[in-house]
Amino acid sequence: MKQHLPYLPQTPSQTAGPYVHIGLAPRLAGLPAAAMDRDAPIAGPRCAGDRISVTGRILDAAGAPVRDAMIEVWQANAEGIFAHPDDPRRNELEPDFRGWGRMACDFETGEWGLQTVCPGAAPGGGAPHLSLWIVARGINTGLATRVYFPENTAANAADPVLDMVEPHRRPTLIAARDGAAGAGAYRFDIRLRGPGETVFLDL
Repeated sequence: MKQHLPYLPQTPSQTAGPYVHIGLAPRLAGLPAAAMDRDAPIAGPRCAGDRISVTGRILDAAGAPVRDAMIEVWQANAEGIFAHPDDPRRNELEPDFRGWGRMACDFETGEWGLQTVCPGAAPGGGAPHLSLWIVARGINTGLATRVYFPENTAANAADPVLDMVEPHRRPTLIAARDGAAGAGAYRFDIRLRGPGETVFLDL
């Protein structure tokens, strides 16, 4: 006799298909993005704080760029406030702070990049950081990681998430200053496997 489960079974994981950019990054796919406000900035011009840019590539085990990957980013504003219902200070946010964004790697170069304001310290003693989620064909489950900033030495040393990472792997979560790109510019390459593999978080 067939046993009926009292719950719905888990659906199998899926990789991002070849049409993911049409739905989530239509402008890069050559389509208008009028259906959704996908291109709105993470932090608009009325947001306080220092302006920063972060660029990088996603690299596979052989060091080759993954050109069809997509990244979502979440962050706090310059005062450490998140655009999330659970943040009790949410009503103090600037009206044009969205707090999240989505970008895709360039199909030719594999480069990705974002412009925003430098986040403030997170509640609970967390150091300023950006939270990233990466998806691409061949990745069964989206990969979560963080970007910390090199000038926040003391805050990084006290960050509870970084503290759980083996010391020799912590540098994979810290962006490098990109002096060639000017003030406030950082470089953060994400290595999926192999030497220098980026630390990914189990959420």
